[in-house]
Amino acid sequence: MRAVLTVIGKDTVGILAGISVACAKRNVNISDVSQTIMQDLFCMIMMCDITDISVPFDSFVDEITALGKERGLSIHVMHEDIFNAMHTI
Repeated sequence: MRAVLTVIGKDTVGILAGISVACAKRNVNISDVSQTIMQDLFCMIMMCDITDISVPFDSFVDEITALGKERGLSIHVMHEDIFNAMHTI
């Protein structure tokens, strides 16, 4: 099982590190990352393997969302099944 994690916000030191640590604590493996900085705006998409996640998925989403609020970032996590359903005609 996989999830798509997106991050948007003002570029600051340690964004990727902070999210990576939060994922590692919950046994979420980051399998792919794409990031860019547009002027001072940080944008990132991560593909995460949640097969062995150590907490309920909803709890992980809440934790990551709270981390985003603490850091002034918009972080959204979506289960791959929902992502695929939204993009199927």
